[in-house]
Amino acid sequence: MRDENNTKQDRNEEEEGTAIEPRTNPDRPQRQFYIPSQIVSEFAEKGREHLKKPFTSQFLLAITAGAFMTFGAAFSILLALGVEAKGIYYLLSGFGFAAGYAMVFISGSVLFTEANVLVPTYLFNSFSYERRSILKFWLSAYIGNIVGAVLVAIAIKLSGSLSEPFYTELSMYIENKMKFLKHGTVGWFQILLSGILANWLIGMAAFLTTAARDITGKILGTALPVILFVAGNFQHSAANMGYFSLGILSKPDYTWYEFIFFNLIPASIGNIIGGAILVSLLFSYAYREDIKEALGNK
Repeated sequence: MRDENNTKQDRNEEEEGTAIEPRTNPDRPQRQFYIPSQIVSEFAEKGREHLKKPFTSQFLLAITAGAFMTFGAAFSILLALGVEAKGIYYLLSGFGFAAGYAMVFISGSVLFTEANVLVPTYLFNSFSYERRSILKFWLSAYIGNIVGAVLVAIAIKLSGSLSEPFYTELSMYIENKMKFLKHGTVGWFQILLSGILANWLIGMAAFLTTAARDITGKILGTALPVILFVAGNFQHSAANMGYFSLGILSKPDYTWYEFIFFNLIPASIGNIIGGAILVSLLFSYAYREDIKEALGNK
């Protein structure tokens, strides 16, 4: 009876992707994370789940994600406020923004840049989908993120909770993100390329978060790539929605037109390319046989 129970337990652990070695080898610890092929399979499954949700659910979850982006933007500024040492400044700023992403990933909210990884992964590994539903989902995610970011920015401004030094520091953040404007057409394409790099990193944040099997691991997996993209000033459209929403309500040096057409649009295009190609397509192709077996698409 004991051997039978152990066999059932081993089978359950293998199905959950948590066992790397059978119990006949007690010297090897059990694996506490998903392997890459399992992660990509999870991406495809999450992409399918997002597309199947009713539009109202998609939009509400997108608003929630946008709200978390503004909270993350505010926290990144507050943590690094007054810090002179650049290394510590970037570390604290990135860790602050990671709080917003952790809330998004763990709550299941719909973030445009995460959708750039999940939906293409589903499409690359499935032949049954409707283009209209995909376009509707992508638009609801993008618009919902903007709405959520603006609503929280308005609430923060009306609350009067943040002092003048916060808004002074915010203007420096925005100036750094809008510096490409001085380069004209070349700057537009620099933002696009920077957006590719940003969503590559955010895709890896989703990758590491999905791999982790506990909350601590998920938060750490989220934080590392986010700290890197914040420190590198890579242009991430969802993050910029948070910063710009706060900035447009204070004393902006730029107009909403400049924010949208000379940052958000090229950054968003780059984000789609970075997520879909450098994460979804790359890993879907590399692990295509394992993924087909996991998804039952033999």
